[in-house]
Amino acid sequence: MKKRGKKPELDWETEEQEEIIWVSKSEIKRDAEELKKLGAKLVDLTKTNLDKIPLDGSLLEAVELARRSVKEAKRRQLQYIGKLLRNTDVEPIRDALDKIENKHNQQQAMLHKLELMRDELVSKGDEGLAALLLDYPQMDRRHLRNLIRSAQKEKEQNKPPKAYREIYQYLKDFIIEE
Repeated sequence: MKKRGKKPELDWETEEQEEIIWVSKSEIKRDAEELKKLGAKLVDLTKTNLDKIPLDGSLLEAVELARRSVKEAKRRQLQYIGKLLRNTDVEPIRDALDKIENKHNQQQAMLHKLELMRDELVSKGDEGLAALLLDYPQMDRRHLRNLIRSAQKEKEQNKPPKAYREIYQYLKDFIIEE
């Protein structure tokens, strides 16, 4: 019969034992789930955006197969993509994905800004146009003035906002192409 005694204390002074990093099972599962979500984001990207992400051959094939798969097959393929990502440096992939998502957010913010500019032009009239032309002197003053006046008349007469939309399109074409 063995005697119960104190467990031998670990000597943390030795180099071998210092390099051991204890990771809980829950943390491993959280990391795996996070990589699976990253894989799902990759699968949901458009072909153009997927080409911008630095993926190795097997990972790219797995993502393309997951895009073609449905239901249970897709779920299993996402599991496999997560497994492949565990053996891959994911930082360049995350960086590229962040750039793509940020570009989309910036574009949405710019479109909202254009809507506000249009609303200000219609409400302020020539005063708003003068302020806009200070920032963008290359814009066609006469064309914009006609669109603004038409939009104001449409608003007064409760007509469909044709000129209102044209102002937005003109601003979008001019400012975003610039």
